[in-house]
Amino acid sequence: MQEGTLIAPGYPEETAATSGTHAPDVYAANCPTRQLLDRVADKWSVLILTTLGNGEMRFNALKRRIDGISQKMLSQTLRSLERDGLVLRHVVPTVPVTVSYAISPLGSELLEALQAMIDWAEARMAQVTLSQLAYDARERELALMSF
Repeated sequence: MQEGTLIAPGYPEETAATSGTHAPDVYAANCPTRQLLDRVADKWSVLILTTLGNGEMRFNALKRRIDGISQKMLSQTLRSLERDGLVLRHVVPTVPVTVSYAISPLGSELLEALQAMIDWAEARMAQVTLSQLAYDARERELALMSF
């Protein structure tokens, strides 16, 4: 492991113990699949994976491309994605050290599924916005009626 690299917390013993004996049940509270879904459905994970789908990038280039992500959140998310095998970290021993990130083959598989979700969200955003406005108007009317 590269010096200065932190190990993301996890429960490898629990994962190993449950993965071979029972079929995954995402509806069970302690299912490792649920934890993975939590990570890969996170907005920052989605944005990082889709950005890396365009090619290898260095940390600061990722930070500039993904507007609004903090340095801490980008670092934590990259570590989690690397731990899960979705992102590859490449270190070149230069001064200063050069670190770049790329999507792994496993991450590329996930990217296909994520792209369908992103395409749907972009195509349906106007309808969702109209639904939100209608809901908010109904809530305001109900609030006024209760006075």
